[in-house]
Amino acid sequence: MTVSKQFVERRNDSFYLIGSRVPLALIVREFQNGEPPEVIRSHFPTLNLEQIYGAITFYLGNQQEAEEDMAARQRIEEDFSSTHPAPPELKQKLDQAREQMPSRRG
Repeated sequence: MTVSKQFVERRNDSFYLIGSRVPLALIVREFQNGEPPEVIRSHFPTLNLEQIYGAITFYLGNQQEAEEDMAARQRIEEDFSSTHPAPPELKQKLDQAREQMPSRRG
């Protein structure tokens, strides 16, 4: 018996996990940074472990298309950041908070 289940869909010109607002790029970035699926799952409480594994499997099977999507998404984020900079005091507070946070990969 062969069962095929879809975990990723193209929506709004990008890849998202089906039934969620989580872009595939967020899961893949953590995976590329060496996070195991169980840890990635803890960062996205609306997803289950099957969805995380499904997203990683989709990425590995469609790497070129997923990488192109991620690059396009990164360019959009960078363009937005350059035209909508964070107020300096907010950036300073965020930087301080990051310094005080324990590393995710301890």
